[in-house]
Amino acid sequence: MTGFKEIGLRISGLREACDIPREELARDLGVPLKTYEQWEETGADIPISAIYHIASRFGVDLTELLTGDKAHLDTYQVVKAGQGLTVDRYPGYQYRDLAWRFGKKVMQPLHVILDPSDEPAALVTHSGQEFNLVLSGIIIVSFDDKEFELGPGDSIYFNPRHPHGQRCGSDVPAEFVTIIIE
Repeated sequence: MTGFKEIGLRISGLREACDIPREELARDLGVPLKTYEQWEETGADIPISAIYHIASRFGVDLTELLTGDKAHLDTYQVVKAGQGLTVDRYPGYQYRDLAWRFGKKVMQPLHVILDPSDEPAALVTHSGQEFNLVLSGIIIVSFDDKEFELGPGDSIYFNPRHPHGQRCGSDVPAEFVTIIIE
């Protein structure tokens, strides 16, 4: 494994993006602050178990933290409101990974209103990653030959290179927010 200093810098950037003090992470890892600071500054002598713990704590892919290569989202993740339930989680990711992917980027969410009388749009594909959060009503998300019924507070996060689309799922208008992450 090479690039130890870069690993330390990635860990530092991740910790700062999540607004976690060094002291808290050192305590969480059970090491003296001075040892942790050395790991962040140089990456030297940091055990793989500590890197794994940090990746798990912040919900990022271990390979991405080690190599700097972006892990690719291959499929989808559905989270049902208030249940802490993740359906069809793709390996190596956690729901809070979404917040890390956003990092310090400023993105404009798109507010979509679907009327029950709207004809279902043709399935589309595009690059990046897509996040939909239902605000009201019911939307049906078609994705990769599957359909998901999502209500208020439910969300789906997926790779939009797969054919996908959304339509209203009830007799009242449905609203959702979508964010495309390029």
